[in-house]
Amino acid sequence: MTTTTSRAMPRASADMPSLALANVDPEVYRQVEQRVVGQLLQTLCYEAVLAYRHEPVDEHLHRFILPATDERREIVEYHCNGLRSDSFELIRLDPTSLERVDARGERSRPSLHQALSELLGELRDSAHLPRFVQELEQTLLNDLQARSQGYRPAGAAHELDVDELERHFMDAHSYHPCYKSRIGFSLADNQRYGPEFATPIAIVWLAVARSCASFKHSQRLDFSAFIQQEAGAQRWREMAATLAGEGRAIDDYLLIPVHPWQWEEVIVPVFHAELLSGEIVYLGASDHRYQAQQSIRTLANTTDRRRPYVKLAMSITNTSSTRILAQHTVMNGPIITDWLQRLIATDPTAQALDFVILGEIAGASFDYAHLPATRMAQAYGTLGAIWRESIHGYLRDGEQAVPFNGLSHLENRYAPGEKTPFIDAWIRRYGLLAWTRQLLRVTVSPIIHMLYAEGIGMESHGQNIVLIVEDGWPRRIALKDFHDGVRFSPRHLARPELCPTLVPLPASHAKINRNSFILTDDVDAVRDFSCDAFFFICLAELAVFLRQHYRLDEAQFWRMTAEVITDYQSAHPQHRERFATFDVFAPCYEVEELTKRRLLGDGERRFKAVPNPLRAHGGNAC
Repeated sequence: MTTTTSRAMPRASADMPSLALANVDPEVYRQVEQRVVGQLLQTLCYEAVLAYRHEPVDEHLHRFILPATDERREIVEYHCNGLRSDSFELIRLDPTSLERVDARGERSRPSLHQALSELLGELRDSAHLPRFVQELEQTLLNDLQARSQGYRPAGAAHELDVDELERHFMDAHSYHPCYKSRIGFSLADNQRYGPEFATPIAIVWLAVARSCASFKHSQRLDFSAFIQQEAGAQRWREMAATLAGEGRAIDDYLLIPVHPWQWEEVIVPVFHAELLSGEIVYLGASDHRYQAQQSIRTLANTTDRRRPYVKLAMSITNTSSTRILAQHTVMNGPIITDWLQRLIATDPTAQALDFVILGEIAGASFDYAHLPATRMAQAYGTLGAIWRESIHGYLRDGEQAVPFNGLSHLENRYAPGEKTPFIDAWIRRYGLLAWTRQLLRVTVSPIIHMLYAEGIGMESHGQNIVLIVEDGWPRRIALKDFHDGVRFSPRHLARPELCPTLVPLPASHAKINRNSFILTDDVDAVRDFSCDAFFFICLAELAVFLRQHYRLDEAQFWRMTAEVITDYQSAHPQHRERFATFDVFAPCYEVEELTKRRLLGDGERRFKAVPNPLRAHGGNAC
């Protein structure tokens, strides 16, 4: 193991955690805690974990009432105003209205732990509850830390560059109570690596002996030349010299980048045997600097923005998922990329829709097959990287890229004064209906085209779609995250002769993550994969937001969405049979119950059927 120090990564100073929370505004703390409790309550209600009743407050709002039991075994109630949406009957609570009413009628603002102990008391012996409570606590702390840093955007928010927006959109997932849990990070780690702080970091380069590594790349890529470009010519020569100084040849190794947190916290303790044997060699830090995107483990190259993003394995838990990179998904990313880009390049309709696939052009991973079973739990998925094309290489003159989940971002959420939607300048310029129709046209069409014309479901939630606008007017979209973000039935593909041969899903992986699969014989599972992520999460969030801030009727939103779909169907009658096979107008979709999974475990499927708001506004054409 080399002891090169000139490029060693500096560790965070011991006083950073205390400094991070030194200037917390008590009002901000109150609002962040309210948000965590409010999002917890709305998911517990929606997934039927808790019983509740609701009563109308006015024509727009309901008061949701949840009975609970305090430490004296007296009945208390939790009250919160909110809406019961027409979009999949989603519940959206206003956390600022949250209050606790005790047996004597006294009202107070509940703390997170008070709410947990009184509402989830029956689950106190659950093996899963302590982990879930920790995720909620860390979400509160991490969000509070981000809100307390004194961040101000460099200019008008709607004019920011896409990389700046990855920092600016701090709200994360409004449908998940553990929206910023980052289990594994200290507050110092969060300040150093969290996207809200936009700290440029260097990644760690490791040389992994080819005998215990695997890689895959796009057919149009010269991987050797590519990895030299990623390292930089000078840095490549230095790494080759380091290996040569130890009597090793760089051609006998595969270079794999590692997140600096992962290097310090996981790679050194888990792979110490390989580091000592020389099967893994530490080569120091990168010359290029990187900045975390919203997903934390995906980093944008700030030295050269046209270079690919790099997604790195991280053994942290965020939004209830461990952010490792399973070896088969790393290998499948480039295979799926070549397949999707070939389908699009040979399809006139896809070409006319002008959407972008941000290809996962290369992947590299430690090969865990030769490890003894006793090491697999610690090592699996912890050392790997995926390179994804940069959006900057696809933008035309005058175009701006915007992460789709930011369209429902509210400016100055926790600051005094007016709370302005991020999209407000665009809405005022073009008009609510015109802008929304155009947004739906450029967003819905590519996703249903891939479903209808090719038979491929896409996991297109808000962080997997990049909206491309020109002066705020929606022009097209870019889609990303395909290594495990597509689903299809081989016998229902429109062009089965082009079906790729994927690296199979290991049985051990399927056992621990039952919802992680690409191939299926169930066409409804293909449809629901698209509909859960895109309609249920992505568009429903926007529908509710436009109702709350612009009084756009949700039924009208879904009518406009249905019009995009039926217009597509009318224009492409050749897919008539597939409109029924992948029926997006079905009465119900199956969606994942995210909170119930954390509370009750993955021993059984955690899905619920939800009413489809498109059902009333469309049907199979032709």
